[in-house]
Amino acid sequence: MAISTLQKARAAYAAKLPPALRSGACVTVSEGSPTGAVADEKKIQELFPNNFGKPKLTFSESDQSGLNAPINAGVILSGGQAPGGHNVIAGLFDGLKSLHADSRLFGFLGGPGGLIDNKFIEITAEIVDAYRNTGGFDMIASGRTKLEETEAFEQARKNCEALNIKTLVVIGGDDSNTNACLLAEYYASTNAGIQVVGCPKTIDGDLKNEYIEASFGFDTACRVYSELIGNIERDANSARKYWHFIKLMGRSASHITLEAGLQTHPNITLIGEEVLEKKQTIDEIVNEIAEIVIKRSKTVGDFGVILIPEGLIEFIPEMKMLIAELNDILANESDAFANLRGRSEELQFVNHHLSKEASYVFSSLPVTIQVQLMLDRDPHGNVQVSLIETEKLLAEMVSMELSELSAEGKYDGKFTPQTHFFGYEGRCAAPSNYDADYCYSLGYTAAAIAGTGKTGFMSSIQHTNKPAEEWICGGIPITMMMNVERRHGEDKPVIQKALVKLDGNPFITLQRNRAKWAIETDYVYPGPIQYFGPTEVCDQITKTLELEKA
Repeated sequence: MAISTLQKARAAYAAKLPPALRSGACVTVSEGSPTGAVADEKKIQELFPNNFGKPKLTFSESDQSGLNAPINAGVILSGGQAPGGHNVIAGLFDGLKSLHADSRLFGFLGGPGGLIDNKFIEITAEIVDAYRNTGGFDMIASGRTKLEETEAFEQARKNCEALNIKTLVVIGGDDSNTNACLLAEYYASTNAGIQVVGCPKTIDGDLKNEYIEASFGFDTACRVYSELIGNIERDANSARKYWHFIKLMGRSASHITLEAGLQTHPNITLIGEEVLEKKQTIDEIVNEIAEIVIKRSKTVGDFGVILIPEGLIEFIPEMKMLIAELNDILANESDAFANLRGRSEELQFVNHHLSKEASYVFSSLPVTIQVQLMLDRDPHGNVQVSLIETEKLLAEMVSMELSELSAEGKYDGKFTPQTHFFGYEGRCAAPSNYDADYCYSLGYTAAAIAGTGKTGFMSSIQHTNKPAEEWICGGIPITMMMNVERRHGEDKPVIQKALVKLDGNPFITLQRNRAKWAIETDYVYPGPIQYFGPTEVCDQITKTLELEKA
């Protein structure tokens, strides 16, 4: 396999570990008090009687050198890619080997589907060494098959038993780790003898809490996007004739957009959670943007940069209402809708079935957006917001507003929008030093949890805003992160998503600087991720983590 010069040098990077793990994954365990759940505690306790209430685990260095018997473990990459996944596997592999030299690690191919279909490889030292400190999930690939039904649990059990696997590590986001918790509960209730351990992954940054400081990949992805945004800001400040509308990943939360805004100081940073809190309409958002465009036109020129979270459209109350009605119509009238001929008939059909309020909103949107709102739903029956070109919607609506103001003599500038969507560019980047270290420690900690025999825990590393010498590692019961949500007419246990806190330091810092950044050209150009050089350049943490820990 051909590798780049950077990858060759990067392979030699030795990821840092917390003090508790530096002599191996055989650790001393301290247990805290029994835990609860973030909400709906009684229901979570009823659904997870074997795992609910477990204490938080904290690890410290042990005098023991290892275990008396080897551990066979399986690992799954679940959901979308995130930088650092390979280092989680490397840490898990090295940790298992530190417990016993004959421990073995099996990687199930293509995510949870590989576990069910019994498609796997044994991960060897040679394989691991080829992927250390690299981006992507291509070592074993990922997938989005859900582990929710007894039949799947049983098939997975049989496949694990055939390989003598006693520990299953699920590397994924909130949905994937919810499935891991369901699996842990089923195996505990049936005495299957299989532990399940989770690792927090998602570039969106919405899997975090008091004990999970960050989901891995967030740091790297935000640095990739911020480099690109900085490049565009530099171009905008050079050409001085374009307004750039940049949509960033983050369907359910605006963490990426907030972090990128703090890193690059664009003129406008839209935060979905704020829009929801203020109950802003699409017209109000457009008017606010237009006002800033006009002010900048009169002072610095006809150029600027706007950041937009991917899920913005679902945070706008009127759009949320419209999408909910469209979901119901397309689900309940699927046969009739399938027999329609052409877009014109489809638009008329939908409009006829919408409420008066929803129809008004739908009719006010450009036809291209109307069509995108009717595209095929995801497996949950929800609109695929990544396919909705919100950046183009806003650019077009702002352009229309400015044209009207120009006709009224209230605007004499020239508005030329450019649109961008940064998504896949950041998901498989070579991990930053933070993610390389954090992920390796998460994997090693998962091995330590395996060595304790515990199940239903998520690997946790704390104090990551400090040098690795001060990091604390352990396990957090997955049930304590869960609540109950209504999905498809049923109550479902899910890990609660972490939204942007409007009273948190990161958002307050953005809010405090907004007026200045809107009118002044205060752009910051972060440049590419630095892997070699001074600590202050290479070992930075995100603005979000820095401000949260301030």
